[in-house]
Amino acid sequence: MKKRTIVCMTMAAFLLAFWSGVDAAQKLAKEQILNIAFDAGDLKTLDPHQAASTNDRSAVDPIHNGLVRYPPGDQVKVEPDLAKSWKVSKDNKVWTFSLRKGVYFHPFPGFPKGYELTAEDVVYSLTRAADPKRSSYAGEYTGISFEAADPYTVKITIDKPVSDPLFLAKFASYAGGFIVSKKAIEAKGDEWIKINPVGTGPFLFDSYEPRQKIVLKANPKYFRGAPILKQVVIRFMPAVASREFGLRTGELQIIEGLKEDKWAETVASFPDVVVKTFGPCESQVLHFNMAKPPFNDIRVRKAFSYAVSREEVAAFMGRGLAVPIYSPAQAPPAPGALTKEEAQKAGVIYENNIAEAKKLLAEAGYPDGLKTEVIISEMASSYQKPMIAIQAQVKKAGIDMALKVVDHSSFHSLIRDDASPIVYYASWRPNVDVFLTRFYHSDSVVKTGKKPDTNFTHYGAVDADGDGNVDSIDDLITKARWELDAAKQAAFWREAQIQLLKNVAVVPIIRLKYNFPMKSYVDLGHPLEFSWATYSPQITEKTRILAK
Repeated sequence: MKKRTIVCMTMAAFLLAFWSGVDAAQKLAKEQILNIAFDAGDLKTLDPHQAASTNDRSAVDPIHNGLVRYPPGDQVKVEPDLAKSWKVSKDNKVWTFSLRKGVYFHPFPGFPKGYELTAEDVVYSLTRAADPKRSSYAGEYTGISFEAADPYTVKITIDKPVSDPLFLAKFASYAGGFIVSKKAIEAKGDEWIKINPVGTGPFLFDSYEPRQKIVLKANPKYFRGAPILKQVVIRFMPAVASREFGLRTGELQIIEGLKEDKWAETVASFPDVVVKTFGPCESQVLHFNMAKPPFNDIRVRKAFSYAVSREEVAAFMGRGLAVPIYSPAQAPPAPGALTKEEAQKAGVIYENNIAEAKKLLAEAGYPDGLKTEVIISEMASSYQKPMIAIQAQVKKAGIDMALKVVDHSSFHSLIRDDASPIVYYASWRPNVDVFLTRFYHSDSVVKTGKKPDTNFTHYGAVDADGDGNVDSIDDLITKARWELDAAKQAAFWREAQIQLLKNVAVVPIIRLKYNFPMKSYVDLGHPLEFSWATYSPQITEKTRILAK
C-alpha cells in the first residue's frame, strides 16, 4: 500500500510539473519573458570594456552596439550597426564612418528619456577602449586615433593600414568595440557603470540582485524596432541540478549546460527541450615546452604526436560536442584557419601510429619510454577530461605522463611561470592574427618575452628542429597583419601554421562546441550556429517565446 502511495504521489508531482510547465509556457508567450540561467554565482562587471565571463558578456551584448556588427549567427560577415556606412581613403589609413541619426541611449539619472547618440559618444567610447587603465582590450587600438568630424561622422586613423577584416573586427559589437554613453559615465563614473550599463541596444538594464539575477527590459526606441521580448531575466545558478529542474518545469527557457554528450542526451529527453551545439568553439591545443628536455627534441615531440588519436579524444569527449582539428590557430571556417586537407597536403599530420612513436622515442634515446609530469586544470571538459584520454593513448607508446591537477586559477599562474613541460590550453580568439601573436610570437614567450603572454612553446626563441638555428614565424605574423589582400593574408597565416606543425611545436586536438539546452518554444530569431555574445545564445530584438 505504501509503495502504491509513493508511486501515485510521484506521478502526481510529475503531472503537476508538466501542467505547470504548460501553463508557464502559455503565460510566457503572452508576457514574452525569457529566463536564462548560467553556471555562475554572480556577475563580475557589466562594463562592456571589461566584461569577460560568459554571463557578463551575455548581459552586455543585448545592451550595446558597435559601429559595425557580425549578424546574429554569422561568424564572418560584417554589416553596419550604429554606422550606416563607411568609406576608406586610398592609402587605407583613414576610415570615415557615417552614423545613423535618431539612435538613442537608454534612460539614466538626469536623462529620463535618454539622448541621441553622436560622434562625440563614439570617440569617447573608443578612446576609453584604448585606455589600458579602463579597458581590457586596449592593445587592439595601439596606433589608432579617433576624431569627430561632425555630429554624425567619425574619422578613425590608423598609423599602418591592416586588412578590412582585421580593422573592422576592432569596431564590431564585441569587447572594445561596444559604444558607451559619454554623458552617463562622465556624470556617474566608471564604478557606477559596472552595475548600471547604458547603451543603445535592444534591451536596457533594469535591475540587479547580487547572486540572484540581472533583469533587462525591452528598449522601445531601438533603431531596428522594438524587441518582441518584454523582459530578459539572467539568473545565476551554479548548481546544474537546479538549472535542469528549472528547464524541465518551464521556469527557465534556456540554461548553460555541461559539455558532456551523455548529459546533453539526458536533457534532450526532457519535455519540449531541444539541444543544439554551436560556436565559437574552444580550440584545444597541446603546447610543448621546447626550451626544456625532453621536449626540446623534435623526435620526442613527434613521437608524442604520433601516439595521439584526435578521433579517439573526440569520441571520448562526445562527438556531438567535440570535433578533431588540425589548425594551431582557430578552426575552420575562420579565415586563415588550417583545414585537415591542407594539413595533409603539407604532410604535417602526425597521429595514431604507436609503432612510429616507439621508433622515434628509441632514436631520441628513450628505448624504454620516458616519464613526465604535466600540470592540468581541475576543469573537466576543457582540460582534465581530454588530457586523461591523451594520457591513456601516449601510455601505449611508453610515455608515462602523470597529471598534476590544480585549481583553475593556479593552473593559469603556473603555466605562465613556465612550470609545465606540456600545456593543454583551451581558448577562443576573434581571429587567427590574435591567436598567432599571443601563442607563437617571440614577444609573447612566457616569462622571458618582451610582452610575456601565452607562448608556452617558446617558439621564436629556441631551435625547434635541431638544425642549430632559432625557428620563428614572427615575420609571417607581421606580413599577414599588414597584408591588405585578404586572400594573401590568409595564405601567410596558413604558411605560419604549417611551419609550427612541421616543427611539432603544438598538437591541435579538438574544438569543443557550446551547449545551451532550451525550450522548443523559444525562437532566437536567427540560426544558432555561432554566437558573438560569446559562449551563449545571442538574444536580439527578434527573439521571442512562441505560443504552444
